[in-house]
Amino acid sequence: MTAGELELFMGREAALPLYAALRDTLLKLYPDTELRPARTQITFRERYGWAFVSTRRMGRGCPEVFINLSFGLGREVKSPRIFAASEPYPGRWTHHTRIERVEDIDAELLGWLDEARAFALLK
Repeated sequence: MTAGELELFMGREAALPLYAALRDTLLKLYPDTELRPARTQITFRERYGWAFVSTRRMGRGCPEVFINLSFGLGREVKSPRIFAASEPYPGRWTHHTRIERVEDIDAELLGWLDEARAFALLK
């Protein structure tokens, strides 16, 4: 893990295993993915960003340990796991979900991320 990635978790080190599990899973599935750490988020991208991790408290009921995961799709996902969704552009929906346990990185979430990656690559 790079210094830039670790920097995002300063003060929230307990969430690092969640990020590491997500990161390792996605890099194994999509080895061409590049990670772009920034001050407030880490972007998973190929030609364009398709998944975004942050540690900022968003939405209601944030647990002590979590990471936020945002992704864009060409459709709105209705799920209790999505705590916010918006359509910033016609036909482009941004979704926000929270990972609180490694078990949250499951087939449903990975399906959304696979769809988000394919959607980003269509640009």
